[in-house]
Amino acid sequence: MRNATASHFHVPDPEMAAFLYSLREFVLAETMALRRQIEAIWAKPLAQRVRDGFAVAAVQIDEFRRDSQLVLSCPENQSRFRPGDILCLNRGDPFTYPHFMVNLDEDEETRLVVSADIQGDWQELFRERDGWILDMGFLDLSSYVLGALADAGDTLVGRTFVLPLLMRRAQPVIDADWYGRGLAIGEAAGLNWHQCEALANAYAADLAALVQGPPGTGKTRVLAALANALAKTGERVLVCAFTHRAINNALNAILKANPHCLAIKVGHSARADDLQAPNFDTFHESPLADKSSGYIVGATPFAPRTKRLAGVEFDTVIFDEASQITLPLAIMGMLAGQKYIFFGDQKQLPPVLTTRLTGGALRSSIFEYLADSQMNKMLAETYRLNDVLAGWPSQQFYGGMLTPAATAASRRIEYPAPPARLADVLHPNHPKVFWDLAHHNNTATSHKEAAAVVSLITTLLGCGFPAGEIGVVAPYRAQGRLIRNLLREYVPETAVQRQIIIDTVERMQGQERDMIILSLTTSNPGFAATVADFFFQPERLNVAITRPRKKLIIVGSRFILNTQTTDPGLQETVFLLENLLESCTYIPDSHDLAPELWLSKW
Repeated sequence: MRNATASHFHVPDPEMAAFLYSLREFVLAETMALRRQIEAIWAKPLAQRVRDGFAVAAVQIDEFRRDSQLVLSCPENQSRFRPGDILCLNRGDPFTYPHFMVNLDEDEETRLVVSADIQGDWQELFRERDGWILDMGFLDLSSYVLGALADAGDTLVGRTFVLPLLMRRAQPVIDADWYGRGLAIGEAAGLNWHQCEALANAYAADLAALVQGPPGTGKTRVLAALANALAKTGERVLVCAFTHRAINNALNAILKANPHCLAIKVGHSARADDLQAPNFDTFHESPLADKSSGYIVGATPFAPRTKRLAGVEFDTVIFDEASQITLPLAIMGMLAGQKYIFFGDQKQLPPVLTTRLTGGALRSSIFEYLADSQMNKMLAETYRLNDVLAGWPSQQFYGGMLTPAATAASRRIEYPAPPARLADVLHPNHPKVFWDLAHHNNTATSHKEAAAVVSLITTLLGCGFPAGEIGVVAPYRAQGRLIRNLLREYVPETAVQRQIIIDTVERMQGQERDMIILSLTTSNPGFAATVADFFFQPERLNVAITRPRKKLIIVGSRFILNTQTTDPGLQETVFLLENLLESCTYIPDSHDLAPELWLSKW
């Protein structure tokens, strides 16, 4: 081990070298596992890839846009793809040229928009407009991560700030005067006491702080107030997150709190469609390049390793959704500054990894890795969940500390007119319902549940309930697509369809609606056992059930609780789901599930 570490990291401290080497091995193992997984899919016949949802066939290029975007069309799309995925655009064989890795920006079933950082004339590259295939793809960015690990050992910032924090050799010191100022800043911003404490702790820490934000507790509001306060003192602040959506949301909140602050995003323009701050391809093209202090920049952790932010130094780096960022990715962003604030919640979704049994503590997010320290301040008052909805997650995940704000506790669902159907499922006095359809042997799709979900939606629309307050969560992309396709048949108005969010748990984190319908989908215990670490994952369950403000309807089958695993830990997660369902108002399968055509009359 010692010789191996010395050959990769020229660090005088052998413990630092060993720590960096373990991170390097983790990155390489994860990259290799992902490559093998994708190549195993590519090796299957095209018809099977399409049938399994890993490819879209007969793709046509309809339009070349600016910003390196292509508009594509296809006769049928039953894929598992969703916006943000990396896909491989090829002529039938993803192993051979021509093939291009592209980002899926928009997915409207048979119309898709993709983008890529491709050098050259797109129209010259894509002379053939017909006969393209979209496969699962991946970008090997490990060289950027490994470069950051090397710099962590080679640079003063890495050896003085980053590595001592991660190796638990250094603990932050709180400046009492700055803490008092932080409390005053929070109070002036109208924050509650828990939020003021978290802001003051992060504002006054000299090295690092964590802010744990359970669902609906105002994490983003605290982040915005903190970023603005730091910039006002003259600091250069970098706001990082794993997804562009999270970066955009954070910057929008920062600007909402202070419209006059100097805030920009650095990144591809195709990822800035919902962004209110100016977006620039590189920092050096922005007006902030002439400023020496007092500004905020949003970017991914990769940006400091590329031309977008290369050589730009910051005072404080703020990570949003830090519970989804691994240690190596965090180090990429941390090297750009000397103080680190992590916003997240280790009880919500962890990082998405391909390897399952290797990595040990390194598999944890940066937030979970540091959460047991004295740096962590938890926001404990939820403004989203009412008293019934908050009770179960509070006890199961937050030690009974999560409580609904007075403005949220007594909230109940209201309908402009009484529902014409499914009145017991939709009853306002039952904020948390389990509708047991008692189906058998469903795996990654359930037509019975899709019909039930669409029946609920058309009934809600029929009584005047706003479409924009309906959300549907499904564990699998295939089930989400099945529900969307059925919804189109019964709600033909595109504008109404688009207001109803239907997505997986991963895409729903951070979202909220008055009404959330959770489709469990799976009822085959054998299948459930094979995907138990995914399907029954407590963090996924926590995210799924904490999206609603007023009412949660769980649609599923009680037979999922027959799942048996040989792993005692996994079996405990089955019992956790059973406990949740037992805490709901039980509605048996005794309804006509056929959806009704919704005719606009409101």
